[in-house]
Amino acid sequence: MRLSEYTDYSLRVLMYCAAHPDRLVTIGELAEHHQVSKNHLMKVVNDLARQGVVETTRGRGGGLRLARAANDIRVGDVVRASETDFRMVECFDPDTNTCTLSPTCRLKQVFGNALQAYLRELDGVTLADIATPVLPSGATPADRKTDTLVFHPPAGGRRLRRTG
Repeated sequence: MRLSEYTDYSLRVLMYCAAHPDRLVTIGELAEHHQVSKNHLMKVVNDLARQGVVETTRGRGGGLRLARAANDIRVGDVVRASETDFRMVECFDPDTNTCTLSPTCRLKQVFGNALQAYLRELDGVTLADIATPVLPSGATPADRKTDTLVFHPPAGGRRLRRTG
């Protein structure tokens, strides 16, 4: 399964906001940090605000921040709200299904179970689990107390690296 860029950007925005809980974050700052178009981020931020995941402040000195604590935001919920299509095979959509095997095929149930397991796994992870806090001035990653996943924006591709 592959997540859309929209979901990727949604998670990046939330992770960045979680890493900077003490201040408003601007779209320009996010765009520069993640090397993503401001226009794309505007759509993502507006959608996250509509969902009640972030709150925004307009005008000079404005920006965005998490609307809830990072440990109250489940990654599974973000993925469900960001993705538009979880059809892994054509028979997942009864309106467009033309598969002749559907009446006797057990593959749909296997894929359905796999999708539910995938989402269940994401539901067990919160934004706090995947966000990297900003280290105080002079601190090093070794000063961090927990083992944390750090998101590194793509130079040639996406990757998560375990630190700590």
